[in-house]
Amino acid sequence: MATVKSSKTPSNREEDRKKNHEEAVKTLPVIGNSVKIKVAGIKHVPAKVDTGATISSIWASNIQLTPDNRLEFSLFAPESPLYTGERLSTDDFKVRNVRNSTGHETIRYMVALSTVIKGKKIRISYTLADRSRNDFPVLIGRRALNGKFLVDVSKLGVPYPPRPINDALNCELCEDPQKFHQKYMEKQ
Repeated sequence: MATVKSSKTPSNREEDRKKNHEEAVKTLPVIGNSVKIKVAGIKHVPAKVDTGATISSIWASNIQLTPDNRLEFSLFAPESPLYTGERLSTDDFKVRNVRNSTGHETIRYMVALSTVIKGKKIRISYTLADRSRNDFPVLIGRRALNGKFLVDVSKLGVPYPPRPINDALNCELCEDPQKFHQKYMEKQ
């Protein structure tokens, strides 16, 4: 039996691998730091793209475990314009210990939901969380993005929602800077 030797050196193989990777990257859809998605049939949902986060998260409310061990929940909450009141139910769920940016850990349920990003339909595993205080009701982490999208952070996506609390704080600051400093900054 004859042995066939490759005429390529290790450096040539590495160059080919890089070239193939570059060609594959050129075909990926490009998204910015935020994007509108369709999730579980709900259209025009603003989502933050976060390559620093491993997993994705979605705002869920009224999360309950039924007597027959099904997880039931609603996406978003009544105070959200995205809330439909529809109850989702699944027996295919997991739990995940999640650490936030301040180091605080919580245990969350995790479910896979059909999601459309830039016309591409994918299943994303989301942790269910109260994101009512976040700028975006959905966070898309790198596990959902890897090999499917190219993220260009210079490309602006969905504008951040206005934060009226900042306007009120700045008005308070203008009225009496010393009082503002004592009230808010000396606590830190």
